[in-house]
Amino acid sequence: MVKNYPAVSEEYLKAVDKCKKKLRGFIAEKNCAPLMLRLAWHSAGTFDQGSKTGGPFGTMRFKAEQGHGANNGIHIAINLLEPIKEQFPILSYADFYQLAGVVAVEITGGPEVPFHPGRQDKEEPPIEGRLPDATKGCDHLRDVFGKQMGLSDQDIVALSGGHTLGRCHKERSGFDGPWTPNPLIFDNSYFTVLLGGDKEGLLMLPSDKALLSDPVFRPLVEKYAADEDAFFADYAVAHMKLSELGFAEA
Repeated sequence: MVKNYPAVSEEYLKAVDKCKKKLRGFIAEKNCAPLMLRLAWHSAGTFDQGSKTGGPFGTMRFKAEQGHGANNGIHIAINLLEPIKEQFPILSYADFYQLAGVVAVEITGGPEVPFHPGRQDKEEPPIEGRLPDATKGCDHLRDVFGKQMGLSDQDIVALSGGHTLGRCHKERSGFDGPWTPNPLIFDNSYFTVLLGGDKEGLLMLPSDKALLSDPVFRPLVEKYAADEDAFFADYAVAHMKLSELGFAEA
């Protein structure tokens, strides 16, 4: 499927390149890659393919969307990034937030995720309740990622592996702790830990454990635990798809 990406100016492309360099240094200095990945995901994951609303179009800049229950604490990422955004007024917030997510994966050792600029900012935040609920199982994951967003089973498992970065905070999600021993390193340890069972000090959400009981999801978990290169390849594709939901339709 070939997408028709909008044309952007040479000036815009130069700004993207320069901004990416700034983000690399900033995210590395602040050790805030997990926050940036969460911002990018939560911005994009509101897309509804039925109504063509929500998605990665910069609406997280509005207090209304930051105030959604699933976005507790996300204002921290917004506030950290704003001084950099001010240096690049030509860039849309839509592109800027997704670029931060791509950089977060790259600088923590993960795969390079293709980035295509040209998203337009929208003025209407999506309705609340479109992001996945960590307390639910596989049917819910397929409802949200599959029916709502239009992503595949493989995308669901690959994106779950993004939990290799970061941790849950009790005051934000009700859960507490990191998924992996090195929450600032992007690797396939989410899957190896998941297959190894509960470990003291590490977190596994109900939505994580559900992957083990599904006949389609579990073989992918096993594949990614055994082959980090395969995980990286599939993750890069899934992340790009997520970051482009509703953008540049084929």
